[in-house]
Amino acid sequence: MADAGPQALCAREPRVPAERLVAEMVPPPRFDSVRFDTYDPDPTQPSQSEAVTVLSGFAAGLGGAHASGAGKRRWFARTPKNTAPAGPRGVYLDGGYGVGKTHLLASLWHATPAEPALKAFGTFVELTNLVGALGFQQTVQTLGGHRLLCIDEFELDDPGDTVLVSSLLSRLVEQGVALAATSNTLPGKLGEGRFAAADFLREIQGLSAHFRPLRIDGQDYRHRGLPEAPAPFSDEQVTKAAYATEGASLDDFPGLLEHLARVHPSRYGALTDGIAAVCLTDVGPVPDQSTALRLVVLADRLYDREVPVLASGVPFDRLFSDEMLNGGYRKKYFRAISRLTALARDAKPLVSQ
Repeated sequence: MADAGPQALCAREPRVPAERLVAEMVPPPRFDSVRFDTYDPDPTQPSQSEAVTVLSGFAAGLGGAHASGAGKRRWFARTPKNTAPAGPRGVYLDGGYGVGKTHLLASLWHATPAEPALKAFGTFVELTNLVGALGFQQTVQTLGGHRLLCIDEFELDDPGDTVLVSSLLSRLVEQGVALAATSNTLPGKLGEGRFAAADFLREIQGLSAHFRPLRIDGQDYRHRGLPEAPAPFSDEQVTKAAYATEGASLDDFPGLLEHLARVHPSRYGALTDGIAAVCLTDVGPVPDQSTALRLVVLADRLYDREVPVLASGVPFDRLFSDEMLNGGYRKKYFRAISRLTALARDAKPLVSQ
């Protein structure tokens, strides 16, 4: 039994200094140990094996001196303006959710022959938060000496942020920084539930020539050969497990959703610092799209950190309304369902049988 009762996420109001935003631009804990040889290609989808080959070669090509001549970390130093090298200095991983794009992107980061201080990895949201914390020019100087910048889940549903980051990437390309990205769906872009490469390249305007699109086909690996999501437990079971699990949190789901509205999404990772398991009672459908999008960010941070989620109430596949699942943000919602389902499987052993 744990020595103290569970914590409450609703009682936490984290503050995250800009220095932490920079220092944490590395693959999240879930992807600490992934490599190209730990990626499990679907034998029926040859594009997955091809992606490993192409990305391995791309990483090897990033060896040697930085294009600007940078040989050490220069977070807050000025970087000279240089002409970008010829040919694509970036790759765009084009595919649906759950085909392993983040695994491959993190593997590229690990395989690139440069010290960690010269490589950066983060989501689009984390990158925009960095710009907000440091300012545009300081962010260019901070990242300009890097060998590689990996951007996971490039958000293309906010035109202002897309233009901002496109401008940032243009400046970094001038400094010789190589780029790699995965992308999310624009509102109204339904189809396969993915954002097509041609649309991505059009949205980032002048950067098109710097990216090589790399298509990755396949089904969501989290559903490949795995059992159905476990049914929710009772309030009593969830509460008992929270008190019996060292480092667990215990929150009422409606209260947590209200608390997320008071915490900036850039702090959701810090909100879960030190949490071994998240226990939620009275889970129900989210009431509106703003709340739903905040929940998506929390689900991403929990998944990155491999934090099990034990819940009572409705199953996670009933969190979002049919209107949401058929709308412009459908890919985000399906990704959240997929990830929360995986974390619910991880949490099942917490309940005493």
